[in-house]
Amino acid sequence: MLLRRGVGALEADRDRCSDCGRTPLTGELVHLYAGRQHQIVCELCRRRHRDAPVASELVRHCEHGHAVRLTRAA
Repeated sequence: MLLRRGVGALEADRDRCSDCGRTPLTGELVHLYAGRQHQIVCELCRRRHRDAPVASELVRHCEHGHAVRLTRAA
């Protein structure tokens, strides 16, 4: 029961393609479309849309920006 809750919580936090429901992979290009709701469309489903996307973004790793960075000593 705890495992199911944990998996459900992780699954609810993911972004999915609005067409196929697939979770885009790290390094994949996703396209953002405006409308009533902001739609995320994966690279595979991009051909189904005639209009141009508002923006395109690269999917980053979930820990992007949380890494320790080296700085010069003062």
